[in-house]
Amino acid sequence: MTFLYLFYEFFKIGLFAVGGGPATIPFLYDLAASDYGWFNQKQLADMIAISESTPGPIGVNMATYAGFNAGYKELGMGGGILGGIIATTGLVVPAIIVIVIIAKFLKSFSDNKYVKSAFYGIRPTVAALVLSAVYGIIAQTFYQDGAFAYEVIIIALIVFALMFIKKLKNLHPAFWLVLGAVAGIVLKL
Repeated sequence: MTFLYLFYEFFKIGLFAVGGGPATIPFLYDLAASDYGWFNQKQLADMIAISESTPGPIGVNMATYAGFNAGYKELGMGGGILGGIIATTGLVVPAIIVIVIIAKFLKSFSDNKYVKSAFYGIRPTVAALVLSAVYGIIAQTFYQDGAFAYEVIIIALIVFALMFIKKLKNLHPAFWLVLGAVAGIVLKL
């Protein structure tokens, strides 16, 4: 039954998360707060950080992670792998269906004023969802265990300031990720 719920929940996310990976974050926060127990908000924040530094969209990475956790709790390692596949499939199936439908009818609807207006109205909604997710991530990152995480705030400010130094400005994003990881390790020792 867990696998059916996994597919269903991630199918819903895939169906309504218009705008790509970042648009899935508010739905994932709701899922983290649910009674399923597949992952919590702290794990979601960690997974978002990992997803930003690894290949693949946030939603797909999180679906795989949550599915693996749920399946592993249910059946062990084999169930974890199966759960990851099922949750990820649930997330991407709506996109495949929508793409097939759009491709079939694209020519007849591309100049339709109602379709253009609908997409015009969806854009600010997606922007609001993404901003909401950004706020949630920032709040959870800078405020931990009931207090401000001053080390985290200091690391963020230092890295942000360093990014504006002319000689450092064009460094690859991987450099900044490694720098942040090293700073986090050093401060936690």
